[in-house]
Amino acid sequence: MAKRLESTLINMIFSLVLISMAMSAALALVYQKTKGPIEMAQKQKELNAIKLVLPEFDSDPSSGATEKDGVFIYTVNKQDQPVGYAIKSFTEKGFSGHIEIMAGFLPDGSIHNISVLQHKETPGLGTKMTDPSFSRQFLGKNPETFALRVKKDGGQVDAITAATISSRAYCDALQRAYNTLKMVNDSLSVAQ
Repeated sequence: MAKRLESTLINMIFSLVLISMAMSAALALVYQKTKGPIEMAQKQKELNAIKLVLPEFDSDPSSGATEKDGVFIYTVNKQDQPVGYAIKSFTEKGFSGHIEIMAGFLPDGSIHNISVLQHKETPGLGTKMTDPSFSRQFLGKNPETFALRVKKDGGQVDAITAATISSRAYCDALQRAYNTLKMVNDSLSVAQ
């Protein structure tokens, strides 16, 4: 008859180490299998957002991408003529923290469209920043002449009722997008 293992501290630790190693290997395998599809889905989501915020284009946005301080600028063309810039921007000033947007700017600096990519704002209040009725007030405006601050702060933006913090954060992310675009374009002009 086989001798039964004693339940000792060493046997318990050995068993836990084996179980931990097996679970770590299983997690690593799942990570390797899902990493590619997750990255592809994220890239497709970004491409869809770029298409949403800019007029029709025929170039590959990722080929002309520039990153500056966590803000990504995608330059797009149609028949080798500039159509605009899709800018993935962010702010940490939301009521619930991080907000990420994709803003489309035309070559003249005016805003073509905006899409909220990620947020954790209060349902029914801060989430109204995703409504077209809120973002419509920015369309066609140039941040050079349109103050991207809520009216309460001396700007020209109608804040979302009961969600002033979310409105300020949206404006902050949009202003960051414009400032980064301007900085990158100015540095390119100087280099030429």
